[in-house]
Amino acid sequence: MTTTKKPLRSQGWFGKQDRDGFMHRSWLKNQGYPDDLFDGRPVIGICNTWSELTPCNGHFRELAEFVKRGVYEAGGFPLEFPVMSLGETQLRPTAMLFRNLASMDVEESIRGNPIDGVVLLMGCDKTTPALMMGAASCDLPTIGLSGGPMLNGKFRGQDVGSGTGVWMMSEMVRGGQMTMEEFVASESCMQRSKGSCMTMGTASTMASMVEALGMSLPGNAAIPAVDAQRNRLAQLTGRRIVEMVREDLIMSKILTRQAFENAIRINAAIGGSTNAVIHLLALAGRIGVPLTLEDWDALGHEMPCLVNLQPSGKYLMEDFYYAGGLPAVIREVTPRLNADTRTVNGRTLVANCAEAPCYNRDVIHPLQEPFKPDAGIAVLKGNLAPDGAVIKPSAATPALMRHTGRAVVFEDIDDYHARIDDPELDVDEHCVLVLKNCGPQGYPGMAEVGNMQLPPKVLQKGITDMVRLSDARMSGTAYGTVVLHTSPEAAVGGPLALVRNGDLIELDVPARKLHLHVDEAELARRRQQWVAPAKPERGWYRLYVNHVQQAHLGADLDFLVGGSGAPVPRESH
Repeated sequence: MTTTKKPLRSQGWFGKQDRDGFMHRSWLKNQGYPDDLFDGRPVIGICNTWSELTPCNGHFRELAEFVKRGVYEAGGFPLEFPVMSLGETQLRPTAMLFRNLASMDVEESIRGNPIDGVVLLMGCDKTTPALMMGAASCDLPTIGLSGGPMLNGKFRGQDVGSGTGVWMMSEMVRGGQMTMEEFVASESCMQRSKGSCMTMGTASTMASMVEALGMSLPGNAAIPAVDAQRNRLAQLTGRRIVEMVREDLIMSKILTRQAFENAIRINAAIGGSTNAVIHLLALAGRIGVPLTLEDWDALGHEMPCLVNLQPSGKYLMEDFYYAGGLPAVIREVTPRLNADTRTVNGRTLVANCAEAPCYNRDVIHPLQEPFKPDAGIAVLKGNLAPDGAVIKPSAATPALMRHTGRAVVFEDIDDYHARIDDPELDVDEHCVLVLKNCGPQGYPGMAEVGNMQLPPKVLQKGITDMVRLSDARMSGTAYGTVVLHTSPEAAVGGPLALVRNGDLIELDVPARKLHLHVDEAELARRRQQWVAPAKPERGWYRLYVNHVQQAHLGADLDFLVGGSGAPVPRESH
């Protein structure tokens, strides 16, 4: 057995033969734990985001039990603890508003308790970055375990993808191609097992990012939630975290600049969600790795998309798993990766995947014959987005990647909902839909509303895409020519706040350009007339709005950026 390199944190609680040691041991013993569990075994915290209000994570009680098996087998002492669970499907106004709050819950739960190593149970998309960010701020031995995607949705003999199918069928209803009865009938057919979205949405993207960063065992990203292999992986994860504590394999030894570079390239190769941009920027900020929005374009824009999955393609996560999953993708793109990045199992990312097979080339294409060329996240700049905006080319319409159109402006999400279905709305398919005040401060929380539904009068022509522009995010399951994360946002007086109906907006993705055709004198006049929106008066909303950074910095709270280590807290008295 590997020798522990430094004293266990938990022995600061359990190892003392005095009044405080008595208290720490005795109170836990009321659950029936025997004496020898306190004799110097690594204490493994299982950070669980189970909640019946977070459907994607609803099976985590069972998953945690398999982790505990592995911890006990390896000679550790598992102790499960809850943290705030963020479910995108139920939580209003948006789960993203609470990502940073949940990360604080994770950080302080780890810091304040007798924990030597941590297993992070995460699924629905904001739980993954929240747990990773909180744990990074403590920098203990940590390993990620995702809950896994649902089985493929099936409706009337066809595969339907969670999220992607919703957006598609909803537009069909609004355009008169599908009845409301048919739409409702598809609900239970789309979500038919435990797990997270089975498209390459943000949940699957972030699970892939955890694996690409080296923070999970190989294969974590794609195993379906209900497959027995997911439980086996959980048990092996429990075993491995005990060894990581003995090896002192902390997060900062894995989350290096080179690891983030690999993750950016792999995100392009899988056609991953634009939300990964914000989450990885925030995570890098917590661990102290320099990473910028520009890095996403510089590192990923020439990487082709190899994976034929919705929303960029045809298949779903269950198919991806059967085809070989993320290890098969990593093997394909190995020539473009940093070869020596370390992972939680002690081996390098490249070594883990060197023999990874691919069983279906229609799902996972070879690097030489990609599914889509040059598919990484494109970072746009110009007088409309001085600090940047992003677009996902693999999910966009090629013919719209260079487009100039007349702005149809919605001042906020309520204005959008009030007018988008109005038959008198002055809009056609050549216009650019502009949505303001939906950024980090503006919504607040930067909701997934950037993939605006098209006006019915356009849908009825058979048009399925238009250029859309906002300071919001969009679901990773969404698609279209959607410009997002415009920074600075409208709510802080960014140029987006100054756009008016009829202005010409130029989008040129190949040139990385986003330009408002209004002269500077007119913009200065409009800026003088701009009135800042009122800020929340109390609670988390107020703290968040007063301290959240802009999207190009990761939308973390300014006082959380930078690691703060994991000292043993002051003893209780």
